[in-house]
Amino acid sequence: MARTTDGEHRIGLLNGFAAYGMWGLVPLYWPLLKPAGAMEILAHRMVWSLVFVAVALLFVRRWAWAGELLRQPRRLALVVVAAGVITVNWGVYIWAVNAGHVVEASLGYFINPLVTIAMGVLLLKERLRPVQWAAVAIGFAAVVVLTVGYGRPPWISLCLAFSFATYGLVKKKVALGGVESLAAETAIQFLPALGYLLWLTSRGDASFVNEGTGHAALLASTGIVTALPLVCFGAAAIRVPLSTLGLLQYLAPIFQFLLGVLYFDEAMPTERWAGFALVWLALILLTGDALRFARRPARRAVPVARVPETPAPAPADA
Repeated sequence: MARTTDGEHRIGLLNGFAAYGMWGLVPLYWPLLKPAGAMEILAHRMVWSLVFVAVALLFVRRWAWAGELLRQPRRLALVVVAAGVITVNWGVYIWAVNAGHVVEASLGYFINPLVTIAMGVLLLKERLRPVQWAAVAIGFAAVVVLTVGYGRPPWISLCLAFSFATYGLVKKKVALGGVESLAAETAIQFLPALGYLLWLTSRGDASFVNEGTGHAALLASTGIVTALPLVCFGAAAIRVPLSTLGLLQYLAPIFQFLLGVLYFDEAMPTERWAGFALVWLALILLTGDALRFARRPARRAVPVARVPETPAPAPADA
């Protein structure tokens, strides 16, 4: 990363706080869209996100990447996979928030860095340092404790964590910018989403046309709610170090957790506190190890595992 001035660094930090703050506070937004169901909200999010990012890209005249992508079938296929995986992630998250599972949804983004590292070992044959192994083992123990506490596996958390870790892995292979990636993915989602909304309308079940102008405007704003944090994240990513973004990423699940406990008044019995405490311990170990390793002078003669040295700062779903 090129060196930045103090002013640029400050702008980057503000954009980082804005991005992760918006992602952290988004559980306040999805309930406003009721009586629309999770599927209708998801479809509107796909449609209006494409509209919003297309206007943004027209404004900045940044379209060269689209032609290059269309000439690369393998890369385009990966974008299709990314679109499918993020569709699952978005749908589960929206349903979870509106069904009263904000705390469990926040857990998914707490354990996402641990899942990302585990996938690096299993799929990419990467090597871990001892502290990273300890963090993953503690994270696994946390899932066991939470399974006992919930009386079932925390499937919402696991689905969000694994879908987003897979999404991050695929996006790394595609190597598109945040806004461009969102444009490509929502372009793939657009026709199925629009078809579903037209089908709902034909049945008379579309809240977009049945619940008034204010409700329709809220559904249309899903495009802004999706794309605006990404724009701020992109502005932060080019101005602040990866290690800083790695720390800022925890703001989103922390805000979501606090909202779930303090605002939505979700139950937190002792077993759940114990499970979350284990997850937080694992993240403290992981982050401390990453920061220590980042400060060491580069040892070029020794190959280093490609596991992210700071937990992946990819944006959490919103």
